Amino acid sequence: MEFITLYGLFLAKSITVVLAIGAVLLLVMALRQRQRRRKGEIQITDLGKQYREMQREMQLGRMGEAEQRIWHKRYKKQEKGEARQARARAKHGEKSPQKSCLYVLDFKGSMDAGEVASLREEVSAVLAVAKPEDEVLLRLESPGGVVHGYGLAASQLQRLRDRGIRLTVAVDKVAASGGYMMACVADRIIAAPFAIVGSIGVVAQIPNFNRLLKRNDIDMELHTAGAYKRTLTLFGENSPEGREKFQQDLNETHHLFKQFVHEMRPTLDIEAVATGEHWYGTQARENGLVDGIGTSDDLLIAEMANHEVISVRFARRKRLLARFTDSTALSIEQRLLHLWQRGQKPLL
Repeated sequence: MEFITLYGLFLAKSITVVLAIGAVLLLVMALRQRQRRRKGEIQITDLGKQYREMQREMQLGRMGEAEQRIWHKRYKKQEKGEARQARARAKHGEKSPQKSCLYVLDFKGSMDAGEVASLREEVSAVLAVAKPEDEVLLRLESPGGVVHGYGLAASQLQRLRDRGIRLTVAVDKVAASGGYMMACVADRIIAAPFAIVGSIGVVAQIPNFNRLLKRNDIDMELHTAGAYKRTLTLFGENSPEGREKFQQDLNETHHLFKQFVHEMRPTLDIEAVATGEHWYGTQARENGLVDGIGTSDDLLIAEMANHEVISVRFARRKRLLARFTDSTALSIEQRLLHLWQRGQKPLL
């Protein structure tokens, strides 16, 4: 009898342990599934507060010890007074006076404009809370890339314009081709003096290995349904008709690009600037491609007096392997871009 009792207690303990382990495993799996569903999160940073803290640190650094003690006493007294006023307003149901908000977004575009997925989330977050008096500043850096990617990125910015939210684009380094397609959606474009702007044109190149295959007695078959399903190919023998159609498609894309820029900036002499050339910031202003000369830093500091300046960033969750591969791909892309720039642009 005693054996049965002990065995029953052992069995009950075993079942309890198994159930506890099972519950923990289920909880871990549920958390992982939840994280998979949430691809990222919106991160908010008060840039105005960061700047004021830096300003205070610099001011304190230039004071002696006695001055610093006096300054700290005054600062603490001021903080206490502001806190009392805030409590008094809250007690009487009054809202604290609020400035209009300047939302700051960043877009550093790659060739495929993959960053548009994060831009979509950031624009949606801003539109969810923005008031008519609020504004958006986009710090843009992109040499351009695929048409459909940058077309979608420009459409995301168009959402702000359609809602009546004033949009400013600041170009510190480059906004060319697809990058300028995005920039021209803005109500105002500010560029640094030597920022690269423009390149309103379309380019496409494709290698052809047909003669190499022929020399090595290798046949390449390509079957299509539709006269222009394929125009130029990597391995097949390209025909004059295919080349003509390919060029026709490029011209049509260029026409749509020019039409879009002209709609966004109707005062621009589109035929004069849509030659595929690029200009530096001061030249771009003379040609009407930008509205002012300056850096994004000067613009932000100037706006802090009249706005709350808030950075909005959508941070995507990535696994360790994805972080490594993305970092490697970005390094390769930056190296290729650097080599291209060395061959195409003057060095300073």
